[in-house]
Amino acid sequence: MKAIVYRTPGASDVLSLVERGIADPGAGEVRVRIAVSGVNPTDWKSRAGGTARATFAETVPNQDGSGIIDALGDGVEGLAVGDRVWVHLAQHQRPTGTAQEYTVVPASRAIRLPEGIDFATAASLGVPAVTAHRALTVHEDGPARLAPGALTGRTVLVAGGAGAVGHAAIQLARWAGATVITTVSSDAKAALARAAGAHHIIDYTQGDLVENIREVAPDGVDQIVEVSLATNAAVDAEVAAGHAVVAFYADDNGDTFSMPIRPTFAKNIRVQGVLLYTVGEPALDAAVADITRALEDGALPVGEDAGLPLTWFPLEQTAAAHDAVEAATVGKVLIRVAEL
Repeated sequence: MKAIVYRTPGASDVLSLVERGIADPGAGEVRVRIAVSGVNPTDWKSRAGGTARATFAETVPNQDGSGIIDALGDGVEGLAVGDRVWVHLAQHQRPTGTAQEYTVVPASRAIRLPEGIDFATAASLGVPAVTAHRALTVHEDGPARLAPGALTGRTVLVAGGAGAVGHAAIQLARWAGATVITTVSSDAKAALARAAGAHHIIDYTQGDLVENIREVAPDGVDQIVEVSLATNAAVDAEVAAGHAVVAFYADDNGDTFSMPIRPTFAKNIRVQGVLLYTVGEPALDAAVADITRALEDGALPVGEDAGLPLTWFPLEQTAAAHDAVEAATVGKVLIRVAEL
């Protein structure tokens, strides 16, 4: 089979296309024939050596993907050969990412797709959708699970609504009944956030951001899904309602933050980090179950009409796909591995 590998961390030119044997799944594992591999910032950062990861003699990158199960290891229940699945955290503490024609993953990382969900949508889930789910379920008063009506009466602020996580957060929050506000930096990104389902879109480059948020949420926002705490911490503290939670999942624009003390403690604001690699299996299980229900309800479409443009690369151009994500290409970068 064809696979993209790297042996040492570095720039995208460490990636190479090789032929290698097809591995058999072990106990509790499944083998998936990959149709589409999804690329996230965590993938290029891991490849570049910027994040602490287990090291292997040879690594296939990319955590997310979609395809068809073609072999089961001993003890696997609830899945069958021929099942169409989405794959997440494929390369977590393993050398077996999705930038290859076949990958072997723990059975819990291959999630059966509802009827009618295409492989592009499936490969766009993973890191973005599970991160968004976690960010929306850490409020001290719950909910711990998302479903229609679970966030009714809540106002959710999504920072960076045109990004992949922001897009998923808008869709999941809207599906769960929240009023959704998002911030963007251009008219083009505003159009994408609107297509994703945001009720209110605010250009953070225009006017006073705190005043603009308060205009649409005079009582404050209950939950904040934050991509750049270093930039937005003070704004978040000002616009938060009592007992709000700021769930941050990235370190865009800085690796430290400061918040004004008085509004933060006076309103009992909680700041919650979100990282999938350490979140634990119960949270991952809850996310994949709720995401599956949202898929069944048609709540997570992708593509420009749905607010998430897709940029495609062939497998042999995986390095270019990584570069596109590093360059902050708007939308989702996908690699077409096979026509299945």
